[in-house]
Parts: sequence; C-alpha cells; structure tokens
Amino acid sequence: MNADVICGTCVGAGDPRLAKMQFRSILIDESTQATEPECMVPVVLGAKQLILVGDHCQLGPVVMCKKAAKAGLSQSLFERLVVLGIRPIRLQVQYRMHPALSAFPSNIFYEGSLQNGVTATDRIRKGFDFQWPQPDKPMFFYVTQGQEEIASSGTSYLNRTEAANVEKITTRLLKAGAKPDQIGIITPYEGQRSYLVQYMQFSGSLHTKLYQEVEIASVDAFQGREKDFIILSCVRANEHQGIGFLNDPRRLNVALTRARYGVIIVGNPKALSKQPLWNHLLNYYKEQRVLVEGPLNNLRESLMQFSKPRKLVNAMNPGARFMSTAMYDAREALIPGSVYDRSTTARPANMYFQTHDQMGMIGAGPNPLAGLNFPIPFNLVMPPCPRPATWALPDPARR
Repeated sequence: MNADVICGTCVGAGDPRLAKMQFRSILIDESTQATEPECMVPVVLGAKQLILVGDHCQLGPVVMCKKAAKAGLSQSLFERLVVLGIRPIRLQVQYRMHPALSAFPSNIFYEGSLQNGVTATDRIRKGFDFQWPQPDKPMFFYVTQGQEEIASSGTSYLNRTEAANVEKITTRLLKAGAKPDQIGIITPYEGQRSYLVQYMQFSGSLHTKLYQEVEIASVDAFQGREKDFIILSCVRANEHQGIGFLNDPRRLNVALTRARYGVIIVGNPKALSKQPLWNHLLNYYKEQRVLVEGPLNNLRESLMQFSKPRKLVNAMNPGARFMSTAMYDAREALIPGSVYDRSTTARPANMYFQTHDQMGMIGAGPNPLAGLNFPIPFNLVMPPCPRPATWALPDPARR
C-alpha cells in the first residue's frame, strides 16, 4: 500500500491490512460523535500526534444501553481529554448561516463567541420571492395548536396539524424559487418523519416528484450537513408529558444551525415554553417579532406571552463550566510569542471567561458580550481537574 494519506472510519482502521502499519498523525473528524473505544482503534496504530475535531455542544455518541451510557460510554474522548486538562482550540468564525440565524446559537451555546464570516448581503437570494415576517431576519416560529398523538408503531409520535403546515410552508418555498434539494425538513420523531413523507406526496398541491426530492430526516441525520432552508417540526404538544427529545439542548443546537438562508420552526409554544431553553428561544423570537400565527399569506405577530427566561444552570453538571472555560481563540494559539504560545510558561492574559460573567443570563436579543454558559450533559464520570491558582515561571534555583 503506497499512500500519503489513508481515509476511513474509526472502526475501519482496525482492518487487518493496516495492522502492520504505523501512522505518525491521526486526525478524527466529528470525534465527539464517536465513543472512546471507537477512537482508540486508529490511535493504537503507533500515533505520535492525535488531532480530534468536533463540537461538544452538538450530538454525542449513540449508546443504546442505558447502563453503559450511565457508566461513561456516552462520553467522547474529546470530552474526557478536556476534563483532564487539555485545552482545545475553538474555531470561532462560522461561514454557513445568515448572521440573524447565528445570533441565538452563538449566545446560548457558545457564550456569544461566534463571529460571522458571511454578511447578510451574502445570504440574500436573488429571484427568491418569499415574504419573511421581518425582511432582515430570515426566520420565524409558526404557532400551531395541534395535538400530538402516538404513531402506529406505538413508540413514536406524530402531529397531523404540524404536518399540514409544514407542507404548506414547503410549497410556498418551492413556489418562491427554492429547489427541492435546497430544503430540509427536520423532526425528532420517526413517526412524524414517516407521516410527513406520505402526507406531502399525497396531499401536496405541487407535483409529487418535487416533494420526493425534499429531504425529511431526524436531527441526528442532519448533523454535519447543511441546507439552504430548514423547517423544524417540533411535534410535541401536550399538557403534562413533557417534550421528550426536544429537551436535549444539543439536538436543538444542531437543528438551528443547519440552514444557510432561512429557518422556520413549526410548533406549539404553550407546550414548549415550559422547558427553560425553549422558553429562551420563544422569548427571543418574540422580541425579534418573528413569533407569528395565522394564514401563511397573511402572517401576524402572535400575542402569546411567556414567563421571563431563567438562568440555564445545571448544578449537577460540573463539566460544562469547565468545558467552556477551557476554550480559547485558535488565532491567538497560532501566533508565536502570544499569551497562548505553548512554548512559554508565562501566565496567560485574561481570557473571555475571565472577563465575562459565565453565569449571567442572556437577554433575548443578540448580545456580543453574552456571558451564559449553558450546561451540555456530558455524563462525566470524573470531576474536572482543579485549575491552578497562579501561573508563574519556574524557579531556576530549583532546577
């Protein structure tokens, strides 16, 4: 075998044909989605340098066994190394989303540190005739009052009212000039996904083939991907049973960050607002005047009121705060002689987390000085390493 670079999956690295080979450097992409045993398969091939790329604020490894997950298998190698004191580099410039779409995820999930590598002008589609409630904000939450029901499988949910509204929105996007493969419909439930596929093909007002080319998938299936337009169908709408998968902040983060040009959420605010994170989102959309209801050709601002957002703090998750404070700017890390130059042992200057209150509450609007550290459930099996009280140069006399 003669190649400078070999590409494959973590498990594929265990192929017998690679058993006698040694790799100086191993790079694992989407490493936060892999379990530790999976990551160790390529690592044991003589690696002298390991590079892990991933986002701990998005979906982690899929572990079906609850006992194994509780024991720590759902914690990725990326997270474990950070907890043990390895300081990761955060890439802080996003080039996908319209700036209006990135504001909420940045403030809530990334302490307001994300910068936009694209402008609003870059994300204006020529010849696209779709009326957003606020022309400068290509997003809205469409209020529905439909109720959830258990799918025929008995293990999932669907919402017929939401499905009908999703079809209408999809049809309007297609008529406005969007191509079918530019639209993605995300739903957290297989029951709703299956129902949407059938409903759109048999009840859509346009040609069936157009709807067949619109991708309808779960949040998990969309991680690492993008579409020009994303429609999120929330499904859950009940009085007492909670919101299920929607309660996972990582799923919401993935769903909100897949679109380049526009995001439309279809759901029941009354049910969703009971959960603190969704309460933040609904208040944000209301302040941005994009919480709407009524016919799609005559949308109006919803008059619904929500309680004041609470601090998103989980005292049972000590790793989240540590994960946040461990991050630092990649550009500073790569500048020789900077405070983050690893060739020096001098005390680093104040970082973002030292100059901004990490436990302060985020307002509903975009805030470049956002101080919220939202806890991502890592299921850590060990406490974070204590931070040193001071940083100092070593004493030459003690060498």
